[in-house]
Amino acid sequence: MIQSIDYYAVAPPLILALTAGLVLLLDAFLPRRPYVRTALGAVTLAGVIGALAVVISQAVRAGDPLRTFCVPEGLLGSPQAAIGAIVPPVAGPTAPTAAVAPCSFVVDDFTLVFAGLALFAGIVVVLLSATELSSGDIPVGEWYFLLLCTLAGAVALPASRDLIMLVVALELVSLPVFALTALRRYDGRSSEAAVKLFLVSVVSTAVMLFGVSLLYGTTGTVYLDRIAHVLRQGVSAATGLGPGSGGAGTAYESSLRIGYDLPAVVTVAVVLVIAGFAFKIAAVPFHAWAGDVYQGAPIPVAALLSVVSKATGFAGLILVLVVALGGQGATWVPLIAILAALTMTVGNLLAMRQRHAVRLLAWSSVAQSGYILAPLGIRNDEAMNASVAYLVFYAAMNLGAFAVVTLVSRRSGGGELDDYRGLALQRPAAGLALAFFLICLAGLPPGLAGLFAKIVVFRELLGGGGGWLAVVMAVNTVVGLYYYVAWVVRIFTPVPVLTPVSATGSAMTGGAATGSAATGSAATGGVMTGSAVAGDVVVGGVRTDGRGAGWIPATAAIAVAAIVAIAFSVAPQLVLDLVPSGLIAVG
Repeated sequence: MIQSIDYYAVAPPLILALTAGLVLLLDAFLPRRPYVRTALGAVTLAGVIGALAVVISQAVRAGDPLRTFCVPEGLLGSPQAAIGAIVPPVAGPTAPTAAVAPCSFVVDDFTLVFAGLALFAGIVVVLLSATELSSGDIPVGEWYFLLLCTLAGAVALPASRDLIMLVVALELVSLPVFALTALRRYDGRSSEAAVKLFLVSVVSTAVMLFGVSLLYGTTGTVYLDRIAHVLRQGVSAATGLGPGSGGAGTAYESSLRIGYDLPAVVTVAVVLVIAGFAFKIAAVPFHAWAGDVYQGAPIPVAALLSVVSKATGFAGLILVLVVALGGQGATWVPLIAILAALTMTVGNLLAMRQRHAVRLLAWSSVAQSGYILAPLGIRNDEAMNASVAYLVFYAAMNLGAFAVVTLVSRRSGGGELDDYRGLALQRPAAGLALAFFLICLAGLPPGLAGLFAKIVVFRELLGGGGGWLAVVMAVNTVVGLYYYVAWVVRIFTPVPVLTPVSATGSAMTGGAATGSAATGSAATGGVMTGSAVAGDVVVGGVRTDGRGAGWIPATAAIAVAAIVAIAFSVAPQLVLDLVPSGLIAVG
């Protein structure tokens, strides 16, 4: 028997994988010329846009969800074959069977939403990468190859419907990020961040695989829908039948004894799987790596971690909890609620203490993970939709903030919050854009996208009986206002004009020096923050040592994120329509 493959269903990750191979070949064989960097970026961007076009075509088509890599007819085993399936062998039509043959790859509404989110974020990250790579100290071909591999995994993961493919896709997202983090040569902080991310990811994968192995061992299947089917039948048999009932004999009594032990084993598996995914999404208490990794990694990689990696982690967590372990809600719902409360609280408290822009966004991202987790902490089938909707809102806002930080850091070389003082007066477009994104993240008008995102979550929490969690989220929303508004205030605060200071071989005219200038450097009509190396010139607030190169793609990334965030603020129903009820195709 031959397993059929629907190439239309797998086209988005396939396009990304083929583009990754093409980029690597072009980088190997094209001559080392300045235009090659731009050409490879254009090929990468074309591949991501092509994959997004296929996803859009899949979304607008009518009909049933696309399924491929399904078990061929005749090879589908009986549920009684599983170790934990303690269903008595009843002859006749009453014997439980699966509705359809299980498939490893399913393209439904859930898949399309997360694939579209990952590819939109991929477009912004590719544009930011062009800015990061303009300095020439990072190998371009390897960078784009690894980035495309990560996006291929991010598109494949939400379509995964078995444990093996889920773990492989998740690692395909994670593994290239280690190398991306360390690709900035001779940078000790990047190397340190890569090692920390690698160690954390290895531990989380080991913990998750242990939980996955327990699920497989107790159910005898790797398919998510059949795991749910086996666990439902096992629990019903363990609680509703006794040894010897129905004359099943010794074999049935043995399986029943396993069934009585099944809930304890499944509980351990659930806890381990949640812990593994909690590392991926930086949920408390598995969050300690976030600040150092975000700050040490190149800013496009930090943006990738905050949106693409986080989205895939949530996609995998939702699939396992809702599809495979939906009947075990009594075990994981309280755990998720506690994790959500801790994550949003600790993330906000840590963000309040930060003075570095990327570290503040890192801990803010941790707090946002708590808000996304919150709807999963109640017993409500519609709560998952609120988490997905919040994630879509959050992606546009956070990507925009990282895009502005990329532009500012490249043009002025600053990374501290004080380096953004007067940004709206020096560069009005960038300052207003960053202020808008921060207001959106805070959930204040006119950033209505963030406000609607929080309203959607509050509505589900109050409607699902999670009043205490809604109170915790309300308090944390107020706490979050502090550091977002404090950053916005700096953006609109004029830079004080100090008495001109000159040093040996340097001159300052019409500006303010807040750091030290080395011999042979000059600042004219601008603000120098920090120290400038010999030969650097700061004119009009912009370095002319090469740091200002690549501003066009960063500006394009800001424009893309701003257009989407404004559209979500004006018409939030766009997101709510993207997240209909019954996202995941089951059965």
